[in-house]
Amino acid sequence: MAIQYICVLIDLFNREIIGHSAGPHKDAALISRAFATVEGDLSDIQWFHTDRGSEFKNQTMDDLLEAFNIGRSLSMKGCPYDNAVAEATYKVMKTEFVNQMNFQSLHHLKLELYDYVNGFNKHRVHGTLGYMTPVQYKAEALKKVV
Repeated sequence: MAIQYICVLIDLFNREIIGHSAGPHKDAALISRAFATVEGDLSDIQWFHTDRGSEFKNQTMDDLLEAFNIGRSLSMKGCPYDNAVAEATYKVMKTEFVNQMNFQSLHHLKLELYDYVNGFNKHRVHGTLGYMTPVQYKAEALKKVV
């Protein structure tokens, strides 16, 4: 299979993967498809933080973010620590998902990515979340608000 790319959108509050996509190009279309998988109202997203890659900083992304009134935050040039949660998530995904699989096609990758994201959000505990899953952490936080 030719090289494919994965995009995940991560909620910094609970490290939940709220959007995902896969495709043959690392471009704005890949990012837009990830936004299309977000459940709920995109207008609820306040900020979109990324590195300075061209797939994130272009007219297509400007239009998408403006349409939903989402602010943009860019990492400082050459500073991966500005995007530490995303970088940590990518490392986990490479170790637990990408390097453990042999994808037969883009369709196969998309199916497996959907399953991985579901498991990541609902079954994988995170030390930084008090050894809860992202979904459990958010549910507990909502209980405290009510």
